[in-house]
Amino acid sequence: MTDLSDLPPAWSGRRALAWPGVPLFVALALWAYAMRHTDVSRLDDYGLVTALHPAFWAGLVVLTTGFWFTVRDPRRPGAWAAAYVLGLLVMERATQAVVYPTPLYAWAWKHEAVIDHLLTAGGLQTADQVGDMAVYDQWPGFFAAQAALVRLLGVDSAAMFMAWWPLVSSLMLLFPLLLIYRTFTEDRRLIWTAVWLFYVANWVGQDYFSPQSVAYALHVGVLALVLRRFGRSAVRGGRPRQAVWTVVLVVMVVAIVISHQLTPGMLVVCLLALCLSRRYRDWVPVVTTVVIFLAWCLTAALPFLSAAMPDMIRSVGDVGANVETGYGATPTGTGAIATSWAARLLSASVLLLAAVGVLRQRVLRHRARPLLLIAAAPLPMFAASSYGSEMIFRVLLFMLPGAAFFAAAALLPKVRTLAADAAAKEAGSRQGAPVQARRRGLGTGVGLAALLGGTLAFVPAYSGKDRINYFPPQEVALVRQLFDQAPDGSLVVAANRNYPLAYASYWSVDHYWFLDDARSHVDRIVRNPAGTLAGDMAGVERPARAYFLLTQGQSANSEMNGQLDKAQLSRIQKSVAASPRFQLVAENSAGWLYVLKQAGGAER
Repeated sequence: MTDLSDLPPAWSGRRALAWPGVPLFVALALWAYAMRHTDVSRLDDYGLVTALHPAFWAGLVVLTTGFWFTVRDPRRPGAWAAAYVLGLLVMERATQAVVYPTPLYAWAWKHEAVIDHLLTAGGLQTADQVGDMAVYDQWPGFFAAQAALVRLLGVDSAAMFMAWWPLVSSLMLLFPLLLIYRTFTEDRRLIWTAVWLFYVANWVGQDYFSPQSVAYALHVGVLALVLRRFGRSAVRGGRPRQAVWTVVLVVMVVAIVISHQLTPGMLVVCLLALCLSRRYRDWVPVVTTVVIFLAWCLTAALPFLSAAMPDMIRSVGDVGANVETGYGATPTGTGAIATSWAARLLSASVLLLAAVGVLRQRVLRHRARPLLLIAAAPLPMFAASSYGSEMIFRVLLFMLPGAAFFAAAALLPKVRTLAADAAAKEAGSRQGAPVQARRRGLGTGVGLAALLGGTLAFVPAYSGKDRINYFPPQEVALVRQLFDQAPDGSLVVAANRNYPLAYASYWSVDHYWFLDDARSHVDRIVRNPAGTLAGDMAGVERPARAYFLLTQGQSANSEMNGQLDKAQLSRIQKSVAASPRFQLVAENSAGWLYVLKQAGGAER
């Protein structure tokens, strides 16, 4: 057990207890004002960063400062620290849901389409029926649960609530995080500062409406369960009670395994790492997870894995290729580069603080060694797979629970055991008091600056690419018009898949995103847009149609990720518009929709 509560309160009584409510109220009031005066109709390459009203930034500074001084005071009730963390989640996870009239992220819209298909088809389907999208039917846990929720709420689709999912999924992490940190310390300052840093450093964006968000929360929950109910302490708890916790473990692991491909592997390496500690050398969690994982891989997920296994085997050990990005994934433009560096510096700062915490806090280095093992365990996954060039982000995500704890320890005063603290109080040296006070003052200023810097850096790291991720209502309406009229068997051609409803009716409508093609073919499209695209779309026969769609979201993705620039995309659109082989179906401020004319018969 450790104790960091060694700072005297500024004052006592009811006034001291109520004081933390003032900056919290001011911060939330500034946030509410900013939400009413933030215009997202025109986002630049800095995303939400430059669109936010200055009151938002002022509120974030007030909130962080209030939290820092509140959590460091031992006489403040613990509920105030919790209230500040909830305020942080509202300001950083609910802002997008408030200011944007439509849900963010093309992938979230894709998952909404999978749920719609599950409700429409009434069951799981194979690759012969839905092609590559059958992979989602082989890991259906999240989608089945969301389909049930859609039916339970009586809404038309998951799009009615998925904008709020980042806040919901972040709240799901709070309880297991608290359980993990309370396993190693009872000091409120260390616990809540670690929670704050975890949320601030979690900019990767896997909290959106996705299987990863739920699987990750369950992953952290399993770690909390194992740390508190397995290992040496379980022996003292008795076999009947341990059997109950084993059943709980099985249920959580099954939910992870049937929902996401990567998370079970990360969980296995974390549980294996815990076995390196004598206190948690319990093989039940590891064996249980491996058996359930293999059982699913060898049955329901076998069709996908058998096809993907050769590429997965080739990627093992190729660390360089696993972390590099491919064509069209390099940030381009001042805003994209700046926000990308903000994210990198934020992660690097937290990891550096964690290293400082490990070196500086000798008591924690011994008592919280399992957390250190959990933080290091995901690193070998760099050598296992590229995971679509996202492995580096996933490794950072799974390192966070342990890294945030030690990073918080680096920001707080020197940790002492309770016995050492009592001895220091008995000694009471007057000569050492002024020096200690100076050290505290320096630590307070540096710690607050570090916490403020990380909290403010979260916004560009998390929301700096909102020009790509936000789809205005006009774009949603344009794409919806396409799928409302497209007959079964139709083909939709677009630059990339970064638009809402991109996978709507994927079981009956085909898609071709030409920026996914070879660079040589993309160059041919740029040189002769209408002719090349018409040739690509010519194989569609009546009653199906071939559509060309170019939207605001596609353009933003292409420009900011170094694919095609604004001039090249404009050339493609103007060429198609001028070609007699294409007919304009619909257009608005967010894009254009064309149909390839078919020989014979009047065009609709």
